[in-house]
Amino acid sequence: MDGAGPGSASPSVEEFPVILAAGDIGACDSNGDEATAALLEEHDGAILALGDLAYPAGRADDFTKCYAPSWGPDRDRTHPVPGNHEYATLRAKPYYDYFGAAAGDPQEGWYAFDLAEWHVIALNSNCWEIGGCSADSRQAEWLRADLADHSSACTLAFWHHPRWSSGEVHGSDGATTTFWEVLHDAGGDIVLAGHDHLYERFEPMDRDGVAEPDGMVEFVVGTGGKSLFGFADILPTSAAHDNSSFGVLKLTLRPGAYDWEFLSTSGTGFTDAGTTACR
Repeated sequence: MDGAGPGSASPSVEEFPVILAAGDIGACDSNGDEATAALLEEHDGAILALGDLAYPAGRADDFTKCYAPSWGPDRDRTHPVPGNHEYATLRAKPYYDYFGAAAGDPQEGWYAFDLAEWHVIALNSNCWEIGGCSADSRQAEWLRADLADHSSACTLAFWHHPRWSSGEVHGSDGATTTFWEVLHDAGGDIVLAGHDHLYERFEPMDRDGVAEPDGMVEFVVGTGGKSLFGFADILPTSAAHDNSSFGVLKLTLRPGAYDWEFLSTSGTGFTDAGTTACR
């Protein structure tokens, strides 16, 4: 019979890091963020908050009343990036005050950390607030240096404004082109973004957004709870898309590969899951 006998150790089970990600979250006029917060409580792992975290304007009161009651209890395991609504308040000061050191330098908003064999990079896509995001910007120079120091790792990057999106409200944002190109050329694996309030997963793409089997994959996960947006013309590289439910993206970071699963608050209907090898 299978199983451990008396006095023997139970078979070891290797645990891999888990990430739970979404943006466009805390709104006092919606119960969606409470619904996605309930999903966080069902799963261990690091939380990536993909910007626009406290509506309407990222004020201290917005964080206290509209973010803290839902996602706030998990602040200690949250790695945030700022969205444009955070910068609706001067220099996004309440955002940096709320998250403290976890948000990085308030003059920058970018930082990096490791999860097992994975390297995770947080970038600030509010380019007009931080001196630009061009190829010669301070952030781009930092990104290239950071990637060079972690060239052997599987790499995930996250920021707010999606480089590619089929959303009708915002769509693809060319301001983040440098981020995408630098990450792609360095062998990056995953990009996460929000801003458009919907879920969309793209096929692997090259530096120009053209389908490429060995390319980089982007997920737009603006389903944190504020509201849901519609789609415009679906981009040819869009592999899955939905705007019927709030939810969070769960990523399991394996050595040399990752599993993805969209966790819907409705528990029924749209699902998207799979496994992909690192580049």
